[in-house]
Amino acid sequence: MTAVVEVRDAHVVHKARSGGLFRRDRVYALTGADLCVAAGETVGVVGESGCGKSTLAKVLVGIQRPAAGTVAFGGQDLWAMPPAERRAAVGAGTGMIFQDPSTALNRRLTVRRILRDPLDVHQRGSRPEREDRVRELMGLVGLPPALADALPGQLSGGQRQRVAIARALALDPALVVADEPTSALDVSVRAQILNLLLDLKERLGLALVFVSHDIQTVRRMSDRVITMYLGRIVEETPAGRVIDAARHPYTRALFSATPGLLDPIDPIPLSGPVPSATRPPSGCPFRTRCWKADETCAQVMPGFSAASQPGHRYRCHHPVEEDQSTRDLARPEP
Repeated sequence: MTAVVEVRDAHVVHKARSGGLFRRDRVYALTGADLCVAAGETVGVVGESGCGKSTLAKVLVGIQRPAAGTVAFGGQDLWAMPPAERRAAVGAGTGMIFQDPSTALNRRLTVRRILRDPLDVHQRGSRPEREDRVRELMGLVGLPPALADALPGQLSGGQRQRVAIARALALDPALVVADEPTSALDVSVRAQILNLLLDLKERLGLALVFVSHDIQTVRRMSDRVITMYLGRIVEETPAGRVIDAARHPYTRALFSATPGLLDPIDPIPLSGPVPSATRPPSGCPFRTRCWKADETCAQVMPGFSAASQPGHRYRCHHPVEEDQSTRDLARPEP
């Protein structure tokens, strides 16, 4: 499959003030990230808060420039382009759906203006054609035409997120990144938005990156699941194998913490402190909480190993056996 976006060895480091007026710590938000997203596939990204999911999402759509590494969009190095060419490529080729539609939309603009703005900025078609496209976008996401002149504050949370999705699709992007798109919504409308995203992905052939802390939702939405911990990608798993064939202990612990309602299991207990992104542990970053950690884990960051199934790789010195169920891992040893 053709790669829409490809990230290679990307590092993002932020500076944060702490411990005094002139002291600034380095926050290692992303470390050595490698990810390739093909046309028509959905890649889920999971992990706890602060693991680097949103940073990776911003790198994918060109909002965040990595301190090192490359981001290739459509085969071209995004950050080697002249600024105007990069803005045009990112603006037209990618769309992003943010967590909270209440803050992502300009509350002073009508739905019509919000959806027409990308078309105006990139000068797509004539004025009548842009108006036609606005109506088409509203129909695409299930918004009635009567809401075209409504302000965001007059819409429900689900309707606002539909407007945000329509805006992300306005320029027919090849890649859409959804960063926790349902976490700010009521439970009753989450399923509607998730089903809408899946339907649009199939109808439009989008490459979709779905970012969430909820591994169960990601598993249902995705073809592949990327697990992140403390700024690193630690496992890449076919979605159908993430339940009981994931090899990294952290992926298994994540799944056990958000079990399915029809087959609940006890969460795998994790002991030890959550490390700081300003002072990550030596070796494997998960070792301070992992029940399998030893001296090797403290000394060496493991490289990627391939599992028996194609497309499944992980970074762990002492991986979980493929045939060991998560339910058994959650049971305390006698």
